[in-house]
Amino acid sequence: MNGDWFIRGRDGRLSVYLSSGEAALCRAERGPGGPWAAPRKVGGDQKLHPVLAIGQGADGYAHLVSWRPTAPGESGLVHSTHFRPRLAALDWNPVGHPNKKGDRTGTPAVAVDAQGRAHIFVRNLGTGVSMLAQKEKGGWEPWRDLKGRDVQGDLEAVTGDSGRVELYAAVPGALLHWRQEKPGSQPVLEEAMEATPRPGTLRALATSSESTTLFFTDDSGDLCAWRPGGKPVPLLAAAGPGPVAAVRCELDGIDCTLLAQRSASGRVAFAAYPTEEESAGAWWTESGLQLPADAEVSLAVDEEGRVVAAALSPSTGRLLLTRQKDEPGLALEAWREL
Repeated sequence: MNGDWFIRGRDGRLSVYLSSGEAALCRAERGPGGPWAAPRKVGGDQKLHPVLAIGQGADGYAHLVSWRPTAPGESGLVHSTHFRPRLAALDWNPVGHPNKKGDRTGTPAVAVDAQGRAHIFVRNLGTGVSMLAQKEKGGWEPWRDLKGRDVQGDLEAVTGDSGRVELYAAVPGALLHWRQEKPGSQPVLEEAMEATPRPGTLRALATSSESTTLFFTDDSGDLCAWRPGGKPVPLLAAAGPGPVAAVRCELDGIDCTLLAQRSASGRVAFAAYPTEEESAGAWWTESGLQLPADAEVSLAVDEEGRVVAAALSPSTGRLLLTRQKDEPGLALEAWREL
C-alpha cells in the first residue's frame, strides 16, 4: 500500500484500508472510539491487482487508486472516492494508463488538493513520472509527463498546508521534488538533491504553512529529514528496513512530529521531536509484541486529539491497535487485536 492507509474520516471514525487478493477492503469504527465493524469491500466487484494507493483531502474524503487487469499482459489504473467510512465507496472508475496501454509501470501515489481534486502519480515506461488530475467540476485532465528519469521505488505524494500538491521520488544518488506553483497548476520539478536514499523508504508530511518534510533512510542506515531548499539532516538510525509512519500531534502542549516504524526486533518503535526542530534530537522507544516481517505501521489522530497507532500484517490479516492514554507524554494503552 502507498499513502496513509489508517485515517480519520469526515465523521470522526477511524478506518483502515487494505489490499486483499483481488479486492480492496475498508474496516472502520462503528462510532468514534467505539467497536470496529468487519471489513467491507470498496469500489465494487472489479478484480484488482494487489496494490492500493490512498490519499485524503481536507474534506476528509478518501481517494483510492489501484491497477486492474484489462487484457492479457495489460493493465489500467482505476479510481474510487470514499466519502465516509460507513457508506459505500463509489465504484472503481477507469482512468487509463500513463503510456496509453501496457502493463503496470509502478505503484501509484495519490494526493488531494485544497479544492478536493485528486492527483494521481505513477512511474511511466520511460522511468519518469506521469500525472493525472481531476477537474474541479468532474472528469479528468489529460495525462501529463512530469519528466524525471530512473525513478526507483514508490513515489511519495503529499499536500502541503497551503493546499498545493507536492511529489517526491528517489533516483540513483538523488532525491527529486516536484511542487505546484499555484493551486490547480501542473507540478514542476523544482529540485534534485544529492542523497543516497534507499528506494521504498520515503514518507512525506506537511510540517508548516509553507513546508513539507521528507523522511527517508539513506545508504548508511540513518533516518534523514529533508525540506526542499535545505539539505538532508540525519535524525537517528532507522529502527527497521521499511518506511516510517509520520503524523503531527500535540504532546504536552508542543507541536511534535511523531514517527513509528517496525523495528529490526519486530516490535513497533516510536520517536518524537518538536516539529521541524531536528536539532532537538529523537530516540526510539519500542512497544508491543513482535510482528510479522511484512507488518506495516500507520499513525492517526482521533477526534479527541489522541494519537492512535495501527499495525497491519497483509499475510495474516492481523490488525492491532493502540491509543494514547490521558497522561503526560506519549503513554500508550496495551496493543489489542481487532
